[in-house]
Amino acid sequence: MQEELRIAELRRILHQHNHRYYVLAAPTISDREFDALLGELTLLEASRPDLWDPNSPTQRVGGGFTEQFEKVAHSRPMLSLANSYSREDVEDWAQRIHKESAGETRFTCELKYDGVAIALQYEGHRLVRALTRGDGTVGEDITTNVRTIRSIPLSLPDSAPEKMEIRGEIILPFAAFEALNAQRREKGEKLFANPRNTAAGTLKLQDSSEVARRGLDCLLYSVLLDAPEEWGVDGHEAGVKAAAEWGFKTPLQRDRAFESADNVEGVMDFLAHWSEARRDLPFAIDGVVIKVDRYAQRRTLGSTAKAPRWALAYKFETEQGLTRLERIAYQVGRTGAITPVAHLEPVPIAGTTVSKASLHNADQIALLDIREGDMVRVEKGGEIIPKVVGVVMEERPPLSSPHVYATECPDCGATLERAEDEARHYCPNAEGCPEQIKGRIEHFASRRAMNIDGLGSEGVEQLWEAGLIRDVADLFDLTLEPLLTLDRMGEKRAGNLLEGIAAAKEVPFERLMFGLGIRHVGETVAKRLVRHFGSIEALQSADEAALLELDVVGPVIAESVVSWFKEPANGQRIHRLANAGLQFSIEEAEGQEVSQVLAGKSFVVSGVFSIPRDDLKRIVERHGGRLLGGVSGKTDYLLAGEKMGPSKREKAERLGVSVLSEEQFMAMLPA
Repeated sequence: MQEELRIAELRRILHQHNHRYYVLAAPTISDREFDALLGELTLLEASRPDLWDPNSPTQRVGGGFTEQFEKVAHSRPMLSLANSYSREDVEDWAQRIHKESAGETRFTCELKYDGVAIALQYEGHRLVRALTRGDGTVGEDITTNVRTIRSIPLSLPDSAPEKMEIRGEIILPFAAFEALNAQRREKGEKLFANPRNTAAGTLKLQDSSEVARRGLDCLLYSVLLDAPEEWGVDGHEAGVKAAAEWGFKTPLQRDRAFESADNVEGVMDFLAHWSEARRDLPFAIDGVVIKVDRYAQRRTLGSTAKAPRWALAYKFETEQGLTRLERIAYQVGRTGAITPVAHLEPVPIAGTTVSKASLHNADQIALLDIREGDMVRVEKGGEIIPKVVGVVMEERPPLSSPHVYATECPDCGATLERAEDEARHYCPNAEGCPEQIKGRIEHFASRRAMNIDGLGSEGVEQLWEAGLIRDVADLFDLTLEPLLTLDRMGEKRAGNLLEGIAAAKEVPFERLMFGLGIRHVGETVAKRLVRHFGSIEALQSADEAALLELDVVGPVIAESVVSWFKEPANGQRIHRLANAGLQFSIEEAEGQEVSQVLAGKSFVVSGVFSIPRDDLKRIVERHGGRLLGGVSGKTDYLLAGEKMGPSKREKAERLGVSVLSEEQFMAMLPA
């Protein structure tokens, strides 16, 4: 009994300290004291497994694995917002609201966080479910991963409702994003592109302990209650204030991040403030959200099928900078594609310093008449990717001359080629261009292909410089002794690398197919090729006509695949990889057709079934059926499982698509 009471007390104390540290930013104990309390709780819970609680503070570090994120219907739709890009649009919208609403209108203004929308459901004051937005009707259950985010309360005080839902945005602060990329840079791994995409990818990781290490944060603001007035919540502002009192991290914790306004002038003041102040924020925003405050007015205004009429998202103009273009260089990709890159005098844009920007291709350079030495306008498309969008002609140097596009590969000197129907130039020296070869090895080892841990760009470069690799097949000839001669390559790191290479021998054929790096063959095409042909021998002997039988293969892909297999070097590479023990075929039961009973029929599979959905999709393909990504006029059947969103069923019925249950589908198959 004493252990049970102490466990309950420690959980309560640690929840309070988490709230003070991660929500209020006002800790009252040191990290050492907190760790001591957490250590005591960990030991007590280990001795009393019968008292395990998924919402215990000890679960913040993660450790659970999720193989599949279950689809769950939202309690209420998570609608998107109508967008505006001008203050005139905001004024017009506000005037319409005044006309359509009875009496005075009060607005709330808040930041539009560039993150991932989340719906948190609480029952009995405890977090029971966390759902992504999904399609707005059905989201994915990512509760295990969300529990690791320390600013999200796992339990609520008695003053909060027994049952409630709250919605907000999960973000990755700039500091956490930069630290994460610094770690990846040190390991030679590919850097993440931006905080928003990194946050979204992190939430879908299968290992929750890795999620816990990423440093995600969450701001919550929209409270959903069955009877909000009973809790003194008659509008959005009252809901945000109540959420703060119940322990949630809300926009109220930051100065001027949430304000109310009785007129358009107040809204405009908020927009003007954050148009400048956003640069000082520790996280990314891409605009401001204006809402009608009172719930009663919202009910009168209603919603369209896609968005509420009582809310509007004002998007900031893309931030630009002026800087000098010092020189134009060229990069070679793994497929030989040449990308011109502008090297710029460093210029701050949208919170980061930009010194390089893609120029895309020769046509783009000619269109803008970009020249070295020009003063250029640079912007970050979607606040993320730097690009040159124009030239300040009046500041062009007097002796400037048009840029002459490269005719030779900057790495190997081969004469560049350009097909009539393509915008890019290519280096044709696939087997002799070092940058292409290194790029292919890096792609082969990447997470989505062979997943060889620790073999990023820096690792590949180190092995290349030492003369240990000149082809992907060389990886499987590596041994411990030569690796130990490399800088910063101790026995542990070398051993881990060799283990990762050995593990690649068990990677399925479809990922190996993608890892080969055939031009125009992405993950989806690789998977369909493998499942259709079943073995590398069948693929090698396939002509373009055979490849074009697949719905995902067009003339360009078919020609690329046939050409790749005709190259003697690729045949030798496959031979070496096969001798090393890599998987170049799939099991007959998985890969080859069983019947043609579904031939000519297209299916969309959605919902939860008695067997994994991927297995059901394989059954469709093995009996000659074709899979589609969404319901359309080309769909023959919608295979509908439990918890499928109603929008898919409605669309199928509207288009005359047959809706099948799992039992009805199985009855179509031969016994």
